[in-house]
Amino acid sequence: MADRGGLSEAAATGASPASVPGLNPTLGWRERLRAGLAGTGASLWFVAGLGLLYALRIPLRLCENLAAGTSSLISGLIFIFEWWYFHKHGTSFVEQVSVSHLQPLMGGTESSISEPGSPSRNRESETSRQNLSECKVWRNPLNLFRGAEYRRYTWVTGKEPLTYYDMNLSAQDHQTFFTCDTDFLRPSDTVMQKAWRERNPPARIKAAYQALELNNDCATAYVLLAEEEATTIVDAERLFKQALKAGETIYRQSQQCQHQSPQHEAQLRRDTNVLVYIKRRLAMCARKLGRIREAVKIMRDLMKEFPPLTMVNIHENLLESLLELQAYADVQAVLAKYDDISLPKSAAICYTAALLKTRTVSEKFSPETASRRGLSTAEINAVEAIHRAVEFNPHVPKYLLEMKSLILPPEHILKRGDSEAIAYAFFHLQHWKRIEGALNLLQCTWEGTFRMIPYPLEKGHLFYPYPSCTEMADRELLPTFHHVSVYPKKELPLFIHFTAGFSSSTAMIAILTHQFPEIMGIFAKAVLGLWCPQPWASSGFEENTQDLKSEDLGLSSG
Repeated sequence: MADRGGLSEAAATGASPASVPGLNPTLGWRERLRAGLAGTGASLWFVAGLGLLYALRIPLRLCENLAAGTSSLISGLIFIFEWWYFHKHGTSFVEQVSVSHLQPLMGGTESSISEPGSPSRNRESETSRQNLSECKVWRNPLNLFRGAEYRRYTWVTGKEPLTYYDMNLSAQDHQTFFTCDTDFLRPSDTVMQKAWRERNPPARIKAAYQALELNNDCATAYVLLAEEEATTIVDAERLFKQALKAGETIYRQSQQCQHQSPQHEAQLRRDTNVLVYIKRRLAMCARKLGRIREAVKIMRDLMKEFPPLTMVNIHENLLESLLELQAYADVQAVLAKYDDISLPKSAAICYTAALLKTRTVSEKFSPETASRRGLSTAEINAVEAIHRAVEFNPHVPKYLLEMKSLILPPEHILKRGDSEAIAYAFFHLQHWKRIEGALNLLQCTWEGTFRMIPYPLEKGHLFYPYPSCTEMADRELLPTFHHVSVYPKKELPLFIHFTAGFSSSTAMIAILTHQFPEIMGIFAKAVLGLWCPQPWASSGFEENTQDLKSEDLGLSSG
């Protein structure tokens, strides 16, 4: 009863615009069973295999065959380990060992050694810098509340939606945004500086209350309690309003003293970050509680008051709220400002631009009609916008078309990665569903993008080549129960196919030979007779043919 009540309360408080996956009460028992077994498929297959071996241990004489087929068993174990290592790390273990350890022993490092100033060394350094920039992790502009949303999901499902790596990045962000060198001047700020470094949530909450005992107007203490202790969006909003009152007071005091010393300037930057964070979270609370116009007003005021803070991507929050209001003209105006070649792109910008162009043609679009008469100019523009969005992030369509199940988005995302696709689809799926025919047009056209991108992804069509480091970063950001989407889809190396066929066939031949020695001996002689005919067989055949020829001649002469 407690779980059921908590779940209804989470729905009543507007935990998220999109429904939490796995918690839909309208799903039938088959869907629930399928969803429950999705994450345990490999374990069930493993248990089933062990059970089958145990049941057939007597007919197949497994204990006797172990001594005779030890090499086949070892080959099978090597194959199983290779398969597991490839699915976990995305590379072949044997191939990695060969390249890393055997190649230097065979003299393969001479060509790779280069002088510090050589062009090859410069190209390697440029490639490494590009990989680092491509794998830069960004804070999710629409990240959920830990206490009111993430923790409630854990209460209901028993699963942890956030990884340690993701929470560690958030701790670093909090120390950057909410601390500065002058914290020692105020005891409450000193306590909060230690609180943001704590790993244990109860210890952080306890430190926040200690800071409030020292200073009742400690804005960052209210922020921490709103994020982690509040169990509903209503409670979080109440605490953020208290934080806003304290934050505005401290911000005005810092403005008056900003020119006194560099320390005061650092303190003003910190207080500005705190104030912007509080107002943004208040806007998100209003959005979740259905007061969308109020949320839009807060976001617009923030963008006017603090224009340099475009790095926090408040415009993405504004885009989502305007789409909920169906104010498509305002959405187009925001895109005209931020969908610029000089500004960094995101899935929210690219797919929202595609949605607006799709909206003009999706209602009357039909694949049969388009194949007969061809595409109109508006339809071509919509298809090109979809191709542009899919090239930027190819993982999004499977979530929008519900070909993959959604999970709660992480607190940090990797642009063009699976984490960004989850964060976008979690909030924007409802906007695509609202426009009639939009998902149908997406389903008919999104796979055509891959025919335009050069393979093997050495060049991009409209963007830079797709980075190769997204899979490993997404595995760090996303929970283990989620099946990470990988692009481009990696194929099993030839060595794994060879090992699988060789070990399987060797093991089967060993078992059959031990079980049916006479039949396998006859079969082996027949195979060898076909591949390597004996001399006596050919001479006997010649004698028989000579007898037949003589008989034929005798008959013909008679």
